[in-house]
Amino acid sequence: MLWPSLQTRQCQPEWMDDPNADPEQLRKALQFIRRINTLLGYTRTALRYLDQFSRRWEKERTYQLIDLATGSADLPVAMLDWADRTGHRIKVIGIDLHEATISTARRRVNDDRLTLIRADALNLPLADGGVDYAFTSLFLHHLSDADVVRAMQEMSRVASRGIFVADLLRKQRAYGWIKLLSCFANPIVRHDAPASVAQSFTKAEILHLRDRAGLSFTRYATNFGHRFVLTGEKV
Repeated sequence: MLWPSLQTRQCQPEWMDDPNADPEQLRKALQFIRRINTLLGYTRTALRYLDQFSRRWEKERTYQLIDLATGSADLPVAMLDWADRTGHRIKVIGIDLHEATISTARRRVNDDRLTLIRADALNLPLADGGVDYAFTSLFLHHLSDADVVRAMQEMSRVASRGIFVADLLRKQRAYGWIKLLSCFANPIVRHDAPASVAQSFTKAEILHLRDRAGLSFTRYATNFGHRFVLTGEKV
């Protein structure tokens, strides 16, 4: 279907999630995602909320952050650059289930403040309250509704202080723009980019899933690029 109905989530496998995805095509797809995150301000949005979180931080304390479905670790790298600029002390854990993806991230980054782990976001290998903040961006649309709830519950379980969740809004205009932006990209991107929008969320849907996950302390906002943010602190 060239232009699917967007009345409901159109869940389908994304090619970059395939364990047997071609490594070179996957590398190019991850590179495209990094560019889009920069172009549309997605990374800057996460840093803006991180800056808000940090306003009550103790200057001498090291804060622990986790990034679920980290991809090529562009958000953790941006977080560490932010820490260098602001003088805050942080350590970041980036997790991703895809072996080739986490291997790509390890080749890109060499910073002892960043730990990259192959792990399942639905069963995080961390103790309750094991980090201060849990982040994820452009991940939840890959999941079924039940697994979206599970992922957010896991984020809340391991994060003692706060949460940042960002993903796409399912709109016809968003679908059209992503088709245009990805039309000259590699095959994985041409398939996965519009599929991502088709299986993303409306405001009502994500708020319902948020409430099922018990994250009522988070607030909903929208950002440029047809994206929503759920963010909040427990303390």
